[in-house]
Amino acid sequence: MQVLLILNDPPYGTERTYNGLRLALALALAKSDPATTVTVFLMADAVVAAKSGQKTPDGYYNVERMLKGVLAGKGQVLLCGTCMDARGLADAEILGGVRRSTMVELAAMTVSAEKVLVF
Repeated sequence: MQVLLILNDPPYGTERTYNGLRLALALALAKSDPATTVTVFLMADAVVAAKSGQKTPDGYYNVERMLKGVLAGKGQVLLCGTCMDARGLADAEILGGVRRSTMVELAAMTVSAEKVLVF
């Protein structure tokens, strides 16, 4: 099954991105169905979640670590390139394994996905 999660909110300040990533992690790391593929598409303020080198207080969640978990579980993380540009986020600043994408690619993934969840 192909699952697409689209995240829009900033990584901190609300818990939508956090909760979307919790679900993405559960799906990506689930060993019960190896045929499940997970794609997380970050757009709007959520693109900042992929900035590398995040430092959060002890005991507080860290979305950079969560994204690394999705990648380790063979998930894919894509960023809206236009959203990155609007926020001054350069390719060199993003987490390894994450890549810039486009609305055309998001549209194609949306059509082919069996489940699309928006946070």
